[in-house]
Amino acid sequence: MEQNKKLSYSCKIFSVWEENVLLQNGKTTRQSWIEHKPTVAVIPVNDKNELLLIRQFRIPARQNLLEIPAGSMDHGKESPEKCAGRELAEETGYRAGSLVRLFAGYLLPGYCNEFMYFFLAQDLVYEPLTPDEDEFIEVLPTSFARAAELMKNGEMVDAKSALGIMLAENYLNGQTSFS
Repeated sequence: MEQNKKLSYSCKIFSVWEENVLLQNGKTTRQSWIEHKPTVAVIPVNDKNELLLIRQFRIPARQNLLEIPAGSMDHGKESPEKCAGRELAEETGYRAGSLVRLFAGYLLPGYCNEFMYFFLAQDLVYEPLTPDEDEFIEVLPTSFARAAELMKNGEMVDAKSALGIMLAENYLNGQTSFS
């Protein structure tokens, strides 16, 4: 039950809301939460069975992070598949001949409704799109074994990337997707 819902902040990708929420015990509490556009994450695997990781500076983390390509569905009524293809081309320069949905779910449901679709991209063909003007990305072909080492030793700390890599590895090893 919503009462006194108020928009506190809004930008291109998300809005921050505050509202009074009636709890199951009959009490009311004030909650703040983020309304976020749906997002995609792409796990690109080349013909050498290497992941195409990207390195980019992330302002909130104040550091360069190793990640899988990802982005928001912010081009109108774009499907998750179309967004995944666009983000892959913008961030790595490759188009996927094969795109498999591995999983979809909420990232941070305690305070945000961001819903992310994870895709395995294979049969890669070099066909770059112009990257977003605020993105400065380095593409790093990386073996699955090396990616596991990077996660283990703390050089890769992006949770969506860790999940995406594990989902892709499970799928490629004969397990099914979770979507």
